[in-house]
Amino acid sequence: MKAKTRIMVVEDDPKTASLVRLYLEHAGYDVVVAPNGREALRLAAAEPPPALAVLDVMLPQVDGLQVCREIRLGSDMAVILLTARSTEEDRLEGLDLGADDYVTKPFSPRELVARVRAVLRRRGPSGDGAGTRLDGDPRRRPGAASDHGDATLRAGSIEIDPARHAVRVADRTVELTPREFDLLHALARRPGRVFSREDLAAAAFGPDYEGSGRTIDAHIKNLRSKIESDPADPSIVVTVYGVGYRLAERVDDA
Repeated sequence: MKAKTRIMVVEDDPKTASLVRLYLEHAGYDVVVAPNGREALRLAAAEPPPALAVLDVMLPQVDGLQVCREIRLGSDMAVILLTARSTEEDRLEGLDLGADDYVTKPFSPRELVARVRAVLRRRGPSGDGAGTRLDGDPRRRPGAASDHGDATLRAGSIEIDPARHAVRVADRTVELTPREFDLLHALARRPGRVFSREDLAAAAFGPDYEGSGRTIDAHIKNLRSKIESDPADPSIVVTVYGVGYRLAERVDDA
Protein backbone atom coordinates (compact mmCIF):
# COMPACT_ATOMS: atom_id res chain seq x y z
CA MET A 1 0.00 0.00 0.00
CA LYS A 2 1.29 3.43 -0.93
CA ALA A 3 2.59 5.43 2.01
CA LYS A 4 0.64 8.51 3.03
CA THR A 5 2.24 11.85 2.32
CA ARG A 6 3.82 13.11 5.52
CA ILE A 7 3.16 16.67 6.67
CA MET A 8 5.05 18.37 9.50
CA VAL A 9 3.06 20.91 11.50
CA VAL A 10 5.30 23.30 13.44
CA GLU A 11 3.16 25.24 15.90
CA ASP A 12 3.71 26.11 19.56
CA ASP A 13 0.01 26.66 20.34
CA PRO A 14 -1.41 23.21 21.22
CA LYS A 15 -4.98 24.08 20.20
CA THR A 16 -3.94 25.36 16.77
CA ALA A 17 -1.59 22.41 16.25
CA SER A 18 -4.34 19.95 17.20
CA LEU A 19 -6.86 21.62 14.87
CA VAL A 20 -4.48 21.64 11.90
CA ARG A 21 -3.49 18.03 12.57
CA LEU A 22 -7.14 16.94 12.73
CA TYR A 23 -8.01 18.50 9.37
CA LEU A 24 -4.86 17.24 7.64
CA GLU A 25 -5.35 13.69 8.94
CA HIS A 26 -8.99 13.80 7.85
CA ALA A 27 -7.70 14.77 4.38
CA GLY A 28 -5.57 11.61 4.30
CA TYR A 29 -2.14 12.87 5.33
CA ASP A 30 0.31 11.42 7.84
CA VAL A 31 0.98 14.26 10.30
CA VAL A 32 3.83 14.87 12.73
CA VAL A 33 3.82 17.86 15.09
CA ALA A 34 6.77 19.91 16.35
CA PRO A 35 6.09 22.41 19.17
CA ASN A 36 9.25 24.46 18.56
CA GLY A 37 11.83 25.24 15.94
CA ARG A 38 14.50 22.94 17.32
CA GLU A 39 12.21 19.91 17.16
CA ALA A 40 11.14 20.95 13.66
CA LEU A 41 14.75 20.83 12.46
CA ARG A 42 15.19 17.40 14.05
CA LEU A 43 12.11 16.05 12.27
CA ALA A 44 13.15 17.70 8.99
CA ALA A 45 16.45 15.79 9.15
CA ALA A 46 14.72 12.44 9.79
CA GLU A 47 14.47 9.72 7.15
CA PRO A 48 12.29 9.92 5.25
CA PRO A 49 11.78 13.69 5.63
CA PRO A 50 8.28 15.17 5.47
CA ALA A 51 7.05 16.28 2.05
CA LEU A 52 5.75 19.61 3.40
CA ALA A 53 5.98 21.74 6.52
CA VAL A 54 3.18 23.97 7.80
CA LEU A 55 5.46 26.33 9.69
CA ASP A 56 4.46 29.00 12.20
CA VAL A 57 6.76 32.00 12.05
CA MET A 58 6.63 32.91 15.76
CA LEU A 59 8.25 29.92 17.49
CA PRO A 60 10.24 29.37 20.69
CA GLN A 61 13.93 28.37 20.60
CA VAL A 62 14.36 28.79 16.82
CA ASP A 63 11.98 31.10 14.95
CA GLY A 64 10.10 29.93 11.86
CA LEU A 65 12.06 32.03 9.38
CA GLN A 66 15.33 30.51 10.60
CA VAL A 67 13.77 27.03 10.39
CA CYS A 68 12.71 27.78 6.81
CA ARG A 69 16.20 29.00 5.98
CA GLU A 70 17.84 25.85 7.36
CA ILE A 71 15.32 23.55 5.69
CA ARG A 72 16.14 25.19 2.36
CA LEU A 73 19.87 24.56 2.89
CA GLY A 74 19.45 20.79 3.20
CA SER A 75 16.08 19.69 1.87
CA ASP A 76 13.62 20.10 -0.96
CA MET A 77 10.68 20.03 1.46
CA ALA A 78 7.78 22.31 0.57
CA VAL A 79 7.07 25.04 3.15
CA ILE A 80 3.85 26.91 3.92
CA LEU A 81 4.39 29.71 6.44
CA LEU A 82 1.64 30.28 9.01
CA THR A 83 1.67 33.58 10.86
CA ALA A 84 -0.31 36.48 12.28
CA ARG A 85 2.05 38.93 10.53
CA SER A 86 0.23 39.90 7.36
CA THR A 87 2.02 42.85 5.77
CA GLU A 88 3.40 42.51 2.25
CA GLU A 89 6.94 42.94 3.60
CA ASP A 90 6.39 39.99 5.96
CA ARG A 91 5.13 37.80 3.13
CA LEU A 92 8.01 38.73 0.86
CA GLU A 93 10.53 38.04 3.63
CA GLY A 94 9.24 34.48 3.89
CA LEU A 95 9.16 34.01 0.14
CA ASP A 96 12.71 35.37 -0.08
CA LEU A 97 13.75 32.39 2.04
CA GLY A 98 12.13 29.96 -0.39
CA ALA A 99 8.70 29.37 1.18
CA ASP A 100 6.09 28.02 -1.24
CA ASP A 101 3.07 29.77 0.25
CA TYR A 102 1.98 32.04 3.09
CA VAL A 103 -1.19 31.76 5.19
CA THR A 104 -2.15 34.44 7.72
CA LYS A 105 -3.93 33.96 11.04
CA PRO A 106 -6.81 33.70 11.68
CA PHE A 107 -7.26 31.14 8.93
CA SER A 108 -9.74 28.56 7.74
CA PRO A 109 -8.44 25.01 8.32
CA ARG A 110 -10.22 23.92 5.15
CA GLU A 111 -8.41 26.64 3.18
CA LEU A 112 -5.10 25.53 4.69
CA VAL A 113 -5.75 21.94 3.57
CA ALA A 114 -6.55 23.25 0.09
CA ARG A 115 -3.28 25.20 0.05
CA VAL A 116 -1.37 22.08 1.12
CA ARG A 117 -2.96 20.12 -1.70
CA ALA A 118 -2.20 22.88 -4.22
CA VAL A 119 1.48 23.10 -3.23
CA LEU A 120 1.92 19.33 -3.35
CA ARG A 121 0.08 19.15 -6.67
CA ARG A 122 2.41 21.77 -8.15
CA ARG A 123 5.36 19.77 -6.85
CA GLY A 124 4.02 16.63 -8.55
CA PRO A 125 3.30 13.18 -7.09
CA SER A 126 5.86 11.80 -4.67
CA GLY A 127 6.41 8.08 -4.87
CA ASP A 128 7.06 7.56 -1.16
CA GLY A 129 5.13 10.44 0.36
CA ALA A 130 8.35 12.07 1.48
CA GLY A 131 10.45 15.08 0.67
CA THR A 132 13.85 14.88 -1.00
CA ARG A 133 17.17 15.33 0.71
CA LEU A 134 19.64 17.62 -1.06
CA ASP A 135 22.79 16.43 0.72
CA GLY A 136 24.37 14.68 -2.25
CA ASP A 137 21.35 12.55 -3.19
CA PRO A 138 20.86 12.76 -6.97
CA ARG A 139 17.21 11.66 -6.86
CA ARG A 140 14.83 13.81 -8.84
CA ARG A 141 12.79 16.35 -6.95
CA PRO A 142 9.20 15.05 -7.06
CA GLY A 143 7.55 16.43 -10.16
CA ALA A 144 10.42 18.69 -11.17
CA ALA A 145 10.75 17.39 -14.71
CA SER A 146 7.63 15.29 -15.09
CA ASP A 147 5.70 17.89 -17.08
CA HIS A 148 8.49 18.89 -19.46
CA GLY A 149 10.81 15.89 -19.80
CA ASP A 150 14.22 15.07 -18.39
CA ALA A 151 16.35 16.43 -21.24
CA THR A 152 19.13 18.82 -20.27
CA LEU A 153 18.49 22.37 -21.51
CA ARG A 154 21.27 24.71 -22.63
CA ALA A 155 20.89 28.41 -23.28
CA GLY A 156 24.23 30.09 -23.77
CA SER A 157 26.27 29.58 -20.60
CA ILE A 158 23.31 28.10 -18.69
CA GLU A 159 22.87 24.35 -18.38
CA ILE A 160 19.76 22.97 -16.67
CA ASP A 161 19.43 19.27 -15.81
CA PRO A 162 15.81 18.67 -14.69
CA ALA A 163 16.41 15.02 -13.75
CA ARG A 164 19.07 16.02 -11.21
CA HIS A 165 17.55 19.40 -10.36
CA ALA A 166 20.97 20.86 -11.20
CA VAL A 167 21.96 24.19 -12.71
CA ARG A 168 25.34 25.35 -13.97
CA VAL A 169 26.16 28.87 -15.16
CA ALA A 170 29.49 29.32 -16.96
CA ASP A 171 30.79 26.05 -15.42
CA ARG A 172 29.72 27.19 -11.95
CA THR A 173 27.23 25.04 -10.02
CA VAL A 174 24.32 27.07 -8.65
CA GLU A 175 22.02 25.93 -5.84
CA LEU A 176 18.44 27.08 -6.43
CA THR A 177 15.26 26.69 -4.42
CA PRO A 178 12.45 24.71 -6.11
CA ARG A 179 10.64 27.94 -7.03
CA GLU A 180 13.76 29.52 -8.51
CA PHE A 181 14.56 26.36 -10.47
CA ASP A 182 11.04 26.13 -11.91
CA LEU A 183 11.11 29.78 -13.00
CA LEU A 184 14.50 29.42 -14.70
CA HIS A 185 13.40 26.15 -16.31
CA ALA A 186 10.25 27.80 -17.71
CA LEU A 187 12.26 30.71 -19.13
CA ALA A 188 14.92 28.41 -20.60
CA ARG A 189 12.36 26.36 -22.48
CA ARG A 190 11.55 29.49 -24.51
CA PRO A 191 14.67 31.71 -24.54
CA GLY A 192 13.92 35.15 -25.89
CA ARG A 193 10.19 34.91 -25.28
CA VAL A 194 8.76 37.66 -23.09
CA PHE A 195 6.58 36.30 -20.27
CA SER A 196 4.16 38.39 -18.28
CA ARG A 197 4.31 37.62 -14.56
CA GLU A 198 1.04 35.71 -14.82
CA ASP A 199 2.17 33.67 -17.83
CA LEU A 200 5.52 32.91 -16.22
CA ALA A 201 3.84 31.75 -12.99
CA ALA A 202 1.49 29.48 -14.96
CA ALA A 203 4.37 28.04 -17.02
CA ALA A 204 6.53 27.43 -13.95
CA PHE A 205 4.03 26.50 -11.25
CA GLY A 206 0.84 25.51 -13.06
CA PRO A 207 -2.43 27.32 -13.81
CA ASP A 208 -3.71 27.08 -10.22
CA TYR A 209 -0.88 29.20 -8.80
CA GLU A 210 -2.35 31.92 -6.57
CA GLY A 211 0.66 34.11 -5.81
CA SER A 212 0.88 37.77 -6.75
CA GLY A 213 3.09 39.55 -9.26
CA ARG A 214 5.16 40.85 -6.37
CA THR A 215 5.79 37.25 -5.32
CA ILE A 216 7.16 36.45 -8.78
CA ASP A 217 9.34 39.57 -8.57
CA ALA A 218 10.73 38.37 -5.23
CA HIS A 219 11.63 34.96 -6.65
CA ILE A 220 13.24 36.54 -9.73
CA LYS A 221 15.29 38.83 -7.48
CA ASN A 222 16.57 35.81 -5.56
CA LEU A 223 17.26 33.90 -8.77
CA ARG A 224 19.28 36.79 -10.19
CA SER A 225 21.36 37.02 -7.02
CA LYS A 226 22.56 33.48 -7.71
CA ILE A 227 23.02 33.37 -11.49
CA GLU A 228 23.91 36.93 -12.54
CA SER A 229 27.45 38.28 -12.41
CA ASP A 230 25.89 41.67 -11.58
CA PRO A 231 22.33 41.25 -10.18
CA ALA A 232 21.85 45.03 -10.29
CA ASP A 233 22.41 44.95 -14.06
CA PRO A 234 21.06 41.53 -15.10
CA SER A 235 22.12 40.05 -18.42
CA ILE A 236 20.51 36.59 -18.13
CA VAL A 237 16.99 37.11 -16.79
CA VAL A 238 16.09 40.41 -18.38
CA THR A 239 13.24 42.74 -17.37
CA VAL A 240 11.00 43.93 -20.18
CA TYR A 241 9.48 47.00 -18.57
CA GLY A 242 5.72 47.09 -18.52
CA VAL A 243 5.52 43.46 -19.63
CA GLY A 244 7.54 40.97 -17.60
CA TYR A 245 10.69 38.88 -18.00
CA ARG A 246 12.63 36.96 -20.63
CA LEU A 247 15.75 34.84 -20.75
CA ALA A 248 18.40 36.47 -22.91
CA GLU A 249 18.95 34.53 -26.13
CA ARG A 250 22.71 35.00 -25.78
CA VAL A 251 24.07 34.76 -22.26
CA ASP A 252 27.55 33.39 -22.99
CA ASP A 253 29.32 36.25 -21.26
CA ALA A 254 27.19 36.16 -18.10
